[in-house]
Amino acid sequence: MRLPEIDKWLDSVLDLERYSGSDPSRNGIQVENDGSDISRAAFAVDASLETILRASEAGAGVLIVHHGLFWRDPVVVTGAHYRRIKALLDANLALYAAHLPLDAHPEVGNNAGIAARLGLIDLESFGEWRGVRIGYKGVFASPVSIDEAVRRLFPDGSKPLSILPFGPREIHSAAVVSGGATDEVHQAIAEGCDLFITGDVSHEIYHACLEQGISVISGGHYQTETVGVKLLAERLGRETSLDTVFIDVPTGL
Repeated sequence: MRLPEIDKWLDSVLDLERYSGSDPSRNGIQVENDGSDISRAAFAVDASLETILRASEAGAGVLIVHHGLFWRDPVVVTGAHYRRIKALLDANLALYAAHLPLDAHPEVGNNAGIAARLGLIDLESFGEWRGVRIGYKGVFASPVSIDEAVRRLFPDGSKPLSILPFGPREIHSAAVVSGGATDEVHQAIAEGCDLFITGDVSHEIYHACLEQGISVISGGHYQTETVGVKLLAERLGRETSLDTVFIDVPTGL
């Protein structure tokens, strides 16, 4: 496939235009290739130098990431930014970024994917950020413990960064916003959720959660945002001729 065909497929699935006024990311193609055919697409959370080099070594012609290199403010092409772009150009490796569209997507998004792992039903949109709702909330068919919620969140046995076990022992409802969504816990409290799941949280919410009786799982910014890129890779592989590979560069954060 050529890059314009891949771009068209991704745009049709992710509906980038919906988030153009609210997302600080420059979603879509951020760096082109020379127009040659692409047979393999690499997927990753971050467009780091290590990710770029490993995607190139894997024979990818395009790297599709959640966190790209270009955001709303202009960035000079010097230092680490220069080295990343040079590595892309040297490898003839295109770069495509999808930030909020990959958080909010109802099928291949980070939050829908986490909700599915948890087994939440009766899903509703949740977590307003910059005028759009990017998360999901729902209920469990049968109540679960905090340990069971963690087991479902990380079926591979990974561990969360931290847990605030301040909610009811039997958890009936949960809200999910991946990544750095500390403040959205207040929305979860206001909407009566027993559990809030996000990537990373700050000290400031501790006492509010304790006093309001809500549990929080901080699953890790990186870990909670591997979900969407993997789901998108699976769908791209099913619906196109492209081979796909996931580049895992965990940060522990």
